[in-house]
Amino acid sequence: MRSFFKNVLANIVAIVLLCAVFFVFFIMMIVFSSMGNEKSIAVKDNSVLTINLKTNIIDSPTEEQVGLFNISEKSKSVLLYDVLEAIRKAKTDDHIKGISIEADDLHAGMTQIDDIRNAIEDFKKSGKFVYAYGNAVSQASYYLGSVADQYYLNPSGMIDLKGLATEVTFFKDFADKYGIGIEVIRHGKFKSAVEPFLRNDISPENKEQLGTLLNDIWKNTSTKMAVSRKIDTAQFKTVVDSLYGMIPELGLKYKLADKLIQKTEYDQMIKSKLSLKEKEKLNKVSLAGYINSYADEEKSGEKVAILYASGGINNGEGYNEIYSEKYIKYIRDLQDDDKVKAVVFRINSPGGSANASDEILFELQQLKKKKPLVVSFGDYAASGGYYIAMAADKIYSEPNTLTGSIGVFGVIPYYKDLANKNGVRSDIVATNANSQYYSALNGVTPYGVNLITRSVEGTYKRFVHFVTQNRKQTFEQIDSVGGGRVWSGVRAKQIGLVDELGTLNDAVKFAAQKAGLKSYHVSSYPKKMTPFEQIFKDLNEEDISARIIKNKIGKANYEILQQITSEKLKSEVKMEMPYQIKIN
Repeated sequence: MRSFFKNVLANIVAIVLLCAVFFVFFIMMIVFSSMGNEKSIAVKDNSVLTINLKTNIIDSPTEEQVGLFNISEKSKSVLLYDVLEAIRKAKTDDHIKGISIEADDLHAGMTQIDDIRNAIEDFKKSGKFVYAYGNAVSQASYYLGSVADQYYLNPSGMIDLKGLATEVTFFKDFADKYGIGIEVIRHGKFKSAVEPFLRNDISPENKEQLGTLLNDIWKNTSTKMAVSRKIDTAQFKTVVDSLYGMIPELGLKYKLADKLIQKTEYDQMIKSKLSLKEKEKLNKVSLAGYINSYADEEKSGEKVAILYASGGINNGEGYNEIYSEKYIKYIRDLQDDDKVKAVVFRINSPGGSANASDEILFELQQLKKKKPLVVSFGDYAASGGYYIAMAADKIYSEPNTLTGSIGVFGVIPYYKDLANKNGVRSDIVATNANSQYYSALNGVTPYGVNLITRSVEGTYKRFVHFVTQNRKQTFEQIDSVGGGRVWSGVRAKQIGLVDELGTLNDAVKFAAQKAGLKSYHVSSYPKKMTPFEQIFKDLNEEDISARIIKNKIGKANYEILQQITSEKLKSEVKMEMPYQIKIN
């Protein structure tokens, strides 16, 4: 018996020691990972600033995902504003002799690529070279790379240049088949976020707005590519329609590329351009590395703050999207910070909770009473994302920003038929007439539908009211361009939904000017989490099973699954855009 207890005790001690060792190892991994991400470099002479596959360009610090599942990966994410500043700084940096674009699959949004493209155009005025190289090149990457002086393609490579299309997934038959009922209340014939639950095809109104939107965006991007490559617009259309970029020889023939060469030959060509000897190393500096080389420079004095708001709008607390409680705190902190003389509110959001949007708008209105507030739109400023801009002194939109979607909806799923088919039924005992106006098994009562309809209509009127105040137009004028319709930034400027077409930099300059600042530095909010903080946030907040499902079925399929299972569909009135458009 004594030996039995000795063995048990020994096993317990071994397990405890093993757990302790694992924990120490885990902490060391986090520490070394954190140290690696902050490594600073010294930029040597004859260096080339490189935009490559390892760079993930994000609009907001909250977009960076570091968690338990990718602890060993070094963070390569860089803020758009930092990228633009890096290119501006490189223009006059004697150590940087040119830019090399080597990104086959660029991780950046439409408006981000536009801004970077414009910054590179300005960089070229220095007389320094800009070259690009590709293997299997996505359309987004080619859009950026086409700005180069010369574009080089691998002899067995391809350019996926095909134009824009969007695909809408419908769930009506799926819901009917499995007995899922969906009650929908909306204001606006263009508020198509709810169409997948009501129809099996795209409505004429949604087809109209999608066609207009895609053509506006494609006209802007295709014209720039054609001009940069010195291709007639009619011929460029033929090249795209015929998918000539897929065949390297045709890509060369029709001037999408200047030469077909291997990557080693490309690097050797740059070395020759820099007059480097055969054994001398080509110094390539990544965007992240270049930014780190000067990021620790002393900064003091008056500030223009950029408050980033990226992702869906939600009630409560959270980090990786726009959560009302967090943003109320951020806004109040900026309001009370005497060093912050002006605020640029950078919005990249398709909207979300109407209640959370309203809370954020109120706090921004209070901020505006104390200091200038300028808004800059990223890829999306739609529905709730547009609503929270209504406190601005001035609104800047990018030409390709998906803007507007002034509309409101509510979606209420219930499972009566599904439950009944499987022998599940319910009955209700209540104290008041509408104690159970909604039930997951029995749906919404007629009175409940009427009540939610009144709520949706009231929220829409409140939405339009704030827009009329900010845009100085009548209710009828805003209502005529509202109804849930999404516009490109170009058309939003034409109909008065924004003040100017411009970049984040333009918004910062105007904010500084409005605050009367001659000397200032820019500070970003919210502050970026360390990898250590993000991992432990991940352990507390991340649904590990959801991460496993996403990895198994893919991100696109997981987003479709979320549309029909999300808890956010229930009970809330929503200001949300119906879709995302990406240049792939």
